Amino acid sequence: MSFGTAVYAACALLSAASAWLLLRAWIRGRERLLLWSGLCFVGIAANNVLLFIDLRVMTGTDLSLVRMVPSLAGIALLIFGLVWETR
Repeated sequence: MSFGTAVYAACALLSAASAWLLLRAWIRGRERLLLWSGLCFVGIAANNVLLFIDLRVMTGTDLSLVRMVPSLAGIALLIFGLVWETR
């Protein structure tokens, strides 16, 4: 296993773990900012998994547009949540 593969896998695992911890904390405390942050990290984790698939599994195809969609959705959810919570 190359160093790049290990880094891609670690990023995917850490972002998924962060999403899980944030959503678990939201279930316990019902603090809405935890929900928005957790959903953002779900999108980032999906982006990291798709990045790993794009660069290490399906090397012949370009999935750059496909893998940006979950990341964009996650960031958009976080921005929406931050704006919503300031009202």
